[in-house]
Amino acid sequence: MRSARAPEKIALVGLTLLLVAAGAFSGQAEQTAAEQGPAVKEGLNTFEGLVKTALGKYIYIPAAQGFDIIVSGQVNTAALIGKEVKGEGTFDPKHPTLLTAETIEVKEGGSYKPFYTRKVAPDLKDYMDAQTRDSYEAVKELAANKPDGWEGKANIKVFGRLVQGEAAYISLADDGGKETGRILVDTISEFSQYQIKKLRLFDKFWFYLSPKETVESRTRLRTKELFRADIVNVGLF
Repeated sequence: MRSARAPEKIALVGLTLLLVAAGAFSGQAEQTAAEQGPAVKEGLNTFEGLVKTALGKYIYIPAAQGFDIIVSGQVNTAALIGKEVKGEGTFDPKHPTLLTAETIEVKEGGSYKPFYTRKVAPDLKDYMDAQTRDSYEAVKELAANKPDGWEGKANIKVFGRLVQGEAAYISLADDGGKETGRILVDTISEFSQYQIKKLRLFDKFWFYLSPKETVESRTRLRTKELFRADIVNVGLF
């Protein structure tokens, strides 16, 4: 009888452990949702938290559910890095990753003080939404002897590492880590610079490019410099 009941006991113990794990996971999910706060809705929303990154007109507050907060006009957003802020922002579904800041207050000496109030609409010319990103063709295995990989294409994206010095370039590598090519960078949009700061823990990511002139063939073969381009966006996908 003892041996006959053993499988039943094992099944019962397994079910109990499964229920406990499910309860723990559910509790963790509820705690995470509570920490993130209420879901963002169309129109006016509040935000509050520590500013992790800021550059130009863009501000990143992890507690604001991953949204990029945008301001208008000449604002020294870098002064907010590492400080607690709170404010109100407008959410427009046309720009699903953005909150347009209406007001921002910064915590100083234990109390919040006014820092920013929106007066005009923000400049969105360098912001790239998901639909636009999807229109960029991912190109791989670019080589000095294969200019058709980029020539004649207006919008492409490549996976690589940004090297900045006297002249910036994107280093491309094969699966073994051997450098296979370089893309010379002429300009980096403000939104791209902001995204690079947000992704500072990552060594490589996707660069969304507007290709320009091709490097002369003999120079390509000697230096692996393929073409010039403007970086218009950066991301992990």
